[in-house]
Amino acid sequence: MIELLILYIILKRDYTMYSIQKRITDIFAPFTNPSFGAIKPALKRLGGKECLTSRKIMSDGGKLSVYYEITKTGVNELKRLILEELSENPHQFLADARVKLSCADCLDKDERERLFFSIKSKALQFKNYAQNIMNDEYKQVGFYQKIILDNTVCEYTNFISVIEGLEKDNVRNSQ
Repeated sequence: MIELLILYIILKRDYTMYSIQKRITDIFAPFTNPSFGAIKPALKRLGGKECLTSRKIMSDGGKLSVYYEITKTGVNELKRLILEELSENPHQFLADARVKLSCADCLDKDERERLFFSIKSKALQFKNYAQNIMNDEYKQVGFYQKIILDNTVCEYTNFISVIEGLEKDNVRNSQ
């Protein structure tokens, strides 16, 4: 996920490593908060895949700054990462889906449609799974588990409503 975040941030403009970490925190902190130590190796990996280039600039104060810029390969990799299959782990799914939906503006209409369908399908699967556990009298789910499962069903219901709103907006903006 860190590579996706970096590529998305530098899609808009060139940044230093420090600025990349700050922009990720500014924009994505409610969903994820990668450490500065995770960014440097991710930048190296992306550079190795030719997804970004770097250039060194000497500041007025005599400090050397390295700026990172996305390449055409990087734009393709960003789209691939956004459209990549999501986790089967419900907790990881929600975190990753929120980040991917937040980055959907860099996709074209058909790519967004595919992303929304994929996320909505999996969210429905997890919602139905939680409902089935809650309603299965043979599972002997306790009071507290039912409360948490009910909350989970509500969370997925709300999340699915958000995706449906995004789907409508995608159709409206493509006409």
